[in-house]
Amino acid sequence: MTMSQAPDSAVRTYIEQHRVAFLDDLAEWLRIPSVSAQPDHAADVRRSADWLAAKLRETGFPTVEVWATPGAPAVFAEWPADDPAAPTVLVYGHHDVQPAALEDGWDSDPFEPVVRGNRLHARGAADDKGQVFFHTLGVRAHLATTGRTAPAVHLKMLVEGEEESGSVHFRSLVEDHADRLAADAVIVSDTGMWAEDTPTVCTGMRGLAECEIQLHGPDQDIHSGSFGGAVPNPATAVARLVAALHDEHARVTIPGFYDGVTEPTVRERELLAELPFDEEQWLRTAKSYAAHGEAGHTTLERVWTRPTAEVNGIGGGYQGPGSKTIVPASAMVKLSFRLVAGQDPDHIEKIVRDWTATRVPAGIRHEITFAAATRPCLTPLDHPALQSVVRAMSRAFDKPVRYTREGGSGPAADLQDVLGAPVLFLSISVPSDGWHAPNEKVEIDLLLKGVETTAYLWGDLAGSWRHEA
Repeated sequence: MTMSQAPDSAVRTYIEQHRVAFLDDLAEWLRIPSVSAQPDHAADVRRSADWLAAKLRETGFPTVEVWATPGAPAVFAEWPADDPAAPTVLVYGHHDVQPAALEDGWDSDPFEPVVRGNRLHARGAADDKGQVFFHTLGVRAHLATTGRTAPAVHLKMLVEGEEESGSVHFRSLVEDHADRLAADAVIVSDTGMWAEDTPTVCTGMRGLAECEIQLHGPDQDIHSGSFGGAVPNPATAVARLVAALHDEHARVTIPGFYDGVTEPTVRERELLAELPFDEEQWLRTAKSYAAHGEAGHTTLERVWTRPTAEVNGIGGGYQGPGSKTIVPASAMVKLSFRLVAGQDPDHIEKIVRDWTATRVPAGIRHEITFAAATRPCLTPLDHPALQSVVRAMSRAFDKPVRYTREGGSGPAADLQDVLGAPVLFLSISVPSDGWHAPNEKVEIDLLLKGVETTAYLWGDLAGSWRHEA
């Protein structure tokens, strides 16, 4: 047994001995209503950052700083390894939470944590305070059971305060502090796993590009009897635009859309197919009545490994009761594009603009506005740091670990893009935790499995990856 490793029984005993104090501390943090989207809670978000900073110092991090942004503050911590050649790992999470109020349907005050059975209920219990906080006990267990005085890796943490309100200042924060945040790998603890009995590691997230297209025809609404059929109608034009977005196989028709797409390997498709996926149950969760999407791909492949184009909103003309026989002056559509590894948001913006220009008829003026994009990220299955996460999680759960991806998008891609480091996902939340919903909770046993995983992870990374770092 090397210094980087410890008997599983010793780690589990240490965690059990500190379980009550760990949960008490977490409950104290959860009582702070750090709702970044609501200006009334700005002071609470700052208080949350200060609370975490104090707790990280208590944990043993020799460097802990609260970083101001034009919005809410982030927390940075750093704990160098004794070995200068050890890999550097940056842990990412967020300390802000979604809005919550008793009248939303909560069974108890969302900011007064309650334990029911083996579940801790509170806003932020899973998303993301619980999953940030398990790293504090994890590193202490790692040290206590290996005899170390510093982690086996150079350990850094960045916990932002605006994730639930769009991470609007996050990329500039990372760019401004890129030298302090430099890492060989990034661990994101802000996702989930498949199910309580199916531990999984996420290997990638899709990116996002979104736009609004405004079409303008006549300078005002005009009489459809006097002018209809003789001038272009922007509502008809927007409908034709939307209808042309996909072909009969649900593939996006915009020329160049699939340029650079990293296709899932045969092995990845096999691994996704091994997941216990119940499509009927998934449809019930989706409140939908049939699966639909790009031909030749399963439902999981469609939401995890394929790019998409979706109509988020469409409108134009008269919307009130009865009829109003007009050719409307304007119409609009909002589109979003989920992107996979290999796709460039700047390229997507260009081809969408070009495609729209070729499809808008003469006499219709158009404007396209794009929001800030999020890049996709993907870590290869054979990456040594990913394999360390898989081994550590398998030890903690005493089960094989399977692989997923995330269909949504998040700021993790900015870390990969700016720092040039692979992004790995280590999370223990399950779908029933109810992120953003009333009665959000975390399974306490799974939370402690997260602690245990990180207790094993740092030694595994240092032992298996030093020549790769």
